[in-house]
Amino acid sequence: MLNFFRNYSKYILILLGLLIAAFIGINIFIQQFSKPFIYKDLKDVPQKFTVLVPGAFVEKDGTPSEILSDRLEKAVELYLDGKVYRFLLSGDHGTKGYDEVDNMKNYLTAKGVPPEDIFLDHAGFDTYSSIVRAQKIFKVDGVIIVTQQFHLSRALYIARAKHLDAYGYIADKHTYTAIRHLQIREKIACIKAFFEVYINRKPKFLGDEIPITGDGSSRQ
Repeated sequence: MLNFFRNYSKYILILLGLLIAAFIGINIFIQQFSKPFIYKDLKDVPQKFTVLVPGAFVEKDGTPSEILSDRLEKAVELYLDGKVYRFLLSGDHGTKGYDEVDNMKNYLTAKGVPPEDIFLDHAGFDTYSSIVRAQKIFKVDGVIIVTQQFHLSRALYIARAKHLDAYGYIADKHTYTAIRHLQIREKIACIKAFFEVYINRKPKFLGDEIPITGDGSSRQ
């Protein structure tokens, strides 16, 4: 084994260098690709019919994490300003004991959002699935994605690569715990997203169409 590494060390180093370059290059590409479609100021956000709120962790009592509550608050801002007309809440409800989407809905209804304007995607197990299902199941063609800045580039890359007319609204309202860990994990997730788009991965679940232009309360 030692002789193998001695004989092929040059090629191993070249391969390692190429992998590192690809990792950095894909991340830079996704960031630059998405940058023109990301907005920080509410007044600059274009008007679209739907706001997509990707799920995040909820506590055992149903309380949204700080990251998720910030996404929901920013989505409400868009709604109240007339920038969007329907909410698509997409998250993980893969087990009976863990439910992101219904708790997101409860948060919005407590803020006064009418149930008929809220649609739930219980199978948005990851960002890629949330976006593909938004397009295939909920027939979304124009969307504002509300999430934290570290996540927006990947979400917009997937959406626009899937030919969705998508824009991003930054949801950062706090400095989040373990933000460095989240940023590093996001860089790895960008590589995954790049290849998911390339191979046109299918979500775990699809199903019957639920057009976002309808009445959300009838689908809950």
